[in-house]
Amino acid sequence: MFTGIVEELGTVAAIEDQGDALRLSISAATVLEDTRLGDSIAVNGCCLTVTDLGDGTWSADVMAETLDKTSLAGARPGDTVNLERAVTPQTRLGGHIVQGHVDGVGEVLRRTPSEHWEVVEVSLPPHLAPYLVDKGSITVDGVSLTVVEAGEQSFTVSLIPETLARTTLGRRAVGDRVNLEADIIAKHVEKLLQGGLIPTQDRKQDR
Repeated sequence: MFTGIVEELGTVAAIEDQGDALRLSISAATVLEDTRLGDSIAVNGCCLTVTDLGDGTWSADVMAETLDKTSLAGARPGDTVNLERAVTPQTRLGGHIVQGHVDGVGEVLRRTPSEHWEVVEVSLPPHLAPYLVDKGSITVDGVSLTVVEAGEQSFTVSLIPETLARTTLGRRAVGDRVNLEADIIAKHVEKLLQGGLIPTQDRKQDR
């Protein structure tokens, strides 16, 4: 589990094509301080398992499922990526509950700069629209953000200078693809309602 608070910007050092998978090597510093083989690190919001540790680098195997459903399929050496280690019982939950399981990929549609912040509009895959509400939570490339306005086909977020400076969202251009993860609590509520575990009659009486 993660919080969506990026710890460090890493750099893709190398990519090894394994046919139906990739071995991704990333240069980093902070996230390597107490990391061991088998630990989890989120890369642009994708939970990956550390399979190798080097001097200032770490590697992970990215399977076909991840390549099919995330923007990591387009990663190139030299790319900057958002990194976050999995939480511990002592970690402050500064963002929201993030699993590192990408639900879909959006596209940066518009950037509107202001003096102290920047509003960014991102396209929204149709199947994720029910999980977004104004002032709710969304994870974009592993960054926990508050939704400003939720639409059926897109949503907007307001990025403060800290987010612009410390994450890749400060340099994402219009047309760039970004990984999206919806709020897990919203997904559980939907399943409870669809599964009939909260009876329709009871819901009507509660209104």
